[in-house]
Amino acid sequence: MVDPISDMLTRIRNAQSAEHKTVVIPLSKIKLEIAGILKKENYVGDYKKIGKGNNKMMEIDLQYPAVINEIKRISKPGHRIYVKAAELKSVKSGYGVSVISTPKGLMTNKEARKAGLGGEILFEIW
Repeated sequence: MVDPISDMLTRIRNAQSAEHKTVVIPLSKIKLEIAGILKKENYVGDYKKIGKGNNKMMEIDLQYPAVINEIKRISKPGHRIYVKAAELKSVKSGYGVSVISTPKGLMTNKEARKAGLGGEILFEIW
């Protein structure tokens, strides 16, 4: 798999369009942080780790009616997009958020702007 973050976002998008209640994703630390941000921003329900050994997975509960209209990957492995704190813009006039990878971890564009941190824009969701 070339881009595990894109895979995660695609699985969430496909499961929601198929009206599944949950989606199962291979587990990694960054995906766990992304799920935490999505839960905090009320785009998904609860999430939990499942499996043992090399088969660790994460199960994410989706919300209905669908809260996610679109998920768009911005920075890709072949084309990284970095911004300074002053260049962070709102997504869909404040109705959406972008997830930024900063030196202090993953955070939303609002949190990064407030903390004065820039970084790599991973994706936007609204």
